[in-house]
Amino acid sequence: MPVRLIIDALDFARNAGAHHGKIALSEFERLQDYLTDNDGELQYAVTGTLNREARPVLQIVVQGSINLQCQRCLGQIGHALDLQTDLLLAQNENELSSLDEDESVDCILATSDMDALALIEDEIILSLPISPRHGENECLVDNIHSNDAAGEKPLFAALAALKNLH
Repeated sequence: MPVRLIIDALDFARNAGAHHGKIALSEFERLQDYLTDNDGELQYAVTGTLNREARPVLQIVVQGSINLQCQRCLGQIGHALDLQTDLLLAQNENELSSLDEDESVDCILATSDMDALALIEDEIILSLPISPRHGENECLVDNIHSNDAAGEKPLFAALAALKNLH
């Protein structure tokens, strides 16, 4: 069972709270659906502060690398994470509604029992590419097509070899 970092968000921000550390990828349950493996760890920092208007803010920083699945060839693709997010904290639903009208800021409802690691996981998932793919000529699919264009037919040769076995 993963250790959770539970904070009182408003108190944490007003008192300039800070927490940092490393967390294994295997601890992020929802993130597993996006990963090809869960080896490694990510560095994180959660810092509370007040912005220029004296509103409470949580600053989240996440760094590390993860392995995603290429949507073209289904191979592994490395993805570097370097997230820096500021989340404005609303004290109640009315304040959240008014702050959400400004699309230039990310706002969440502050609670007295906020799971900061779940919040970090949310930010990681939101930052992932919709359809991760290898770059030009790096994808296994591209290499197969380039071999076919060069006169080599590895797929057809493999199929013919299978046909001859039966």
